[in-house]
Amino acid sequence: MKVIFGTDPIKFPLTGIGRYAYELTNCLQESSEISELLFLQGRHLSRQIPTARETTSAVQGLRRRVQKSHFASELYRLTAPWLKTHTLRKYPDAIYHSPNFYLPPNVDRCLATFHDLSVFTWPQCHPAERVRFMQKELLLTIKRADILITDSEFTRLELAEYFNLPLSQVYAPKLASSDDFYPREAEELKPFLAPLGLKADHYCLFTGSIEPRKNIETLLDAYERLPLALRLAIPLVISGFEGWSSAGLHQRFERAENAGWLHYLGYAKSAVLPYLFAGARSFLFPSLYEGFGLPVLEAMASGIPVVCSDSASLPEVAGDCALMCAAMDIDTLTELIQKSIEDDAWREQARINGINQAKQFSWQRCAQETLFAYQQV
Repeated sequence: MKVIFGTDPIKFPLTGIGRYAYELTNCLQESSEISELLFLQGRHLSRQIPTARETTSAVQGLRRRVQKSHFASELYRLTAPWLKTHTLRKYPDAIYHSPNFYLPPNVDRCLATFHDLSVFTWPQCHPAERVRFMQKELLLTIKRADILITDSEFTRLELAEYFNLPLSQVYAPKLASSDDFYPREAEELKPFLAPLGLKADHYCLFTGSIEPRKNIETLLDAYERLPLALRLAIPLVISGFEGWSSAGLHQRFERAENAGWLHYLGYAKSAVLPYLFAGARSFLFPSLYEGFGLPVLEAMASGIPVVCSDSASLPEVAGDCALMCAAMDIDTLTELIQKSIEDDAWREQARINGINQAKQFSWQRCAQETLFAYQQV
């Protein structure tokens, strides 16, 4: 097969979709079933996987301004796909895989990855401009795609039911954590944690974009109900890129930091993130909705006990290894957080079970199942 893989998501900040695209392309490069693998960034083709440089740029600032402008986003929506089509027409015998929802028009043999349906099922958790743009584009993708890919069985079933699609058209190669996430000794962690003012096993961790869907408001409410002495001894560490509608959350971060029970780190570089996970006492993730929930898997692979919501795909990822409750149940979430900190017997069993659960997922398997989807195209 000849394959062209879209790499637009591989950019700073490297979010879950960018990580998916990066890890999958690295595995696809090793496949003997692909005779030629090219990467489409914007309208430019390359034989090299792009890198996500961890620096901001004028281009990224311009992109954010475009996303906020109705006129500019509509102009981009109309022109950018045709530029891709123009490039792809030069390779009529190749399969095109878009890893980030969108497909350009008039492309034969194409498929796209749907990571979640939140712009349809949870539109209140996104800016209106994003909902408008994505709903239009994703409906077009549904019509254009030969095959659709999802990250989880939950999303596969949700996608098929919501759009009345045959399940035979939707495949679910599950994601995995990077090999960078594994248990580490305290001495190995110290050079990375000390500059952040952190000590291994003396903080609970949340990572993710600072936005409504992540349910951080509820997490703060629950953590604030812990005994003060426990909060001061085991503060909450939050790491994530500043997202949409987060001004109120940042004000709460500042008040909690002044009170001594929270540290907000901002966006953690990829080189630091595995150490941040491995040093946590427990990982907390009460998200309202996830198409997969990669941070939960990364925490388990790091040997860290997990407390998460039972929303959407998270039970599929965590299995019976995590403490789970309804996303908005503040009282139960507080109890589970305290248990994850203080119950040593449960913590040890959760560590062992979590590592074993994480081993059930691999990027090699994800790539092999993605190749099977390519074969159907």
